Amino acid sequence: MGEFELIERYFKRPARRAALGVGDDCALLNPAPGMQLAVSSDMLVEGRHFLSTVDPFRLGHKALAVNLSDLAACGAKPLAFTLALALPRAEARWLEPFARGLLALADAHGCELIGGDTTQGPLNICITVFGEVPTGQALLRSGARAGDDLYVSGHVGDARLALEVFRGTACVPASVFEFARARMEQPTPRVTLGLALRGIATAAIDVSDGLLGDLGHILKQSGVGATVDTDVAASLVAARAQCAGSGATAEREIASENWLEWALAGGDDYELLFTAPPSQRAAVAAASGASQTPVTRIGSVDQERGLRLRDAQGNVVPNTYTSFDHFA
Repeated sequence: MGEFELIERYFKRPARRAALGVGDDCALLNPAPGMQLAVSSDMLVEGRHFLSTVDPFRLGHKALAVNLSDLAACGAKPLAFTLALALPRAEARWLEPFARGLLALADAHGCELIGGDTTQGPLNICITVFGEVPTGQALLRSGARAGDDLYVSGHVGDARLALEVFRGTACVPASVFEFARARMEQPTPRVTLGLALRGIATAAIDVSDGLLGDLGHILKQSGVGATVDTDVAASLVAARAQCAGSGATAEREIASENWLEWALAGGDDYELLFTAPPSQRAAVAAASGASQTPVTRIGSVDQERGLRLRDAQGNVVPNTYTSFDHFA
């Protein structure tokens, strides 16, 4: 199968929103009047971001999901994306499910594939996504203010649990592992929540490298500090409750400090971490309900810079957690 046959068979689709899509030297997009174009790129490298055993359908889904998560954190509506794909071999048995997973998620969010590149080499997937947001309404990392509440959507830490099972350092019931593995390999981008938080949240970021590490980016760019309730954060590992509910011993055998570490520094969650004034609590709840995405208040933004961790009793918890860094 040649390069152009590969594109024609698996990735060429008629242009809908784009003025010009796949097949020319450049794709063309026309943002609506009064809108800003939001652009983000993410690369997934085999052995670094995903295992060689991953289902190609799930990999196609995740490749786009991690980019849509960036748009969600900006409060931007998805428009289109490009795909740069390096493949060791052009094999239909891999390409067909990969394309299905990729394009199913694209269709679910009205985000069309408008171009890209293919080449032979080690498996590497790079997507650039384009979205639109009304001028001046983008959610940024720099807007958090002292007194704001600190929220996170959904659940965190489950993807890290799956990774530890793969590594052989944790053991859980098969049903719990499959749940956690799905969270790692097929995350849900919180696009609808991001759109609903426009005009409500003061700052936002998606949780990709670990909750505390990504929170640090908000604190630095906003010039503030924060206090995080570690007991609340640890309760957000959904697999922990599943272990307890199954009657298995895994929840007891895995040390409580491990559950906490996975929640605070596990990464690969693709949830939204955001801040909002206490006066907007009802609006946050309404955004949560409208988007069918649970959100949990896990702390507050402080005038004093730095990050403080405290348990439910107010005791200081040492911050020894390190989030993911590609070059650390």
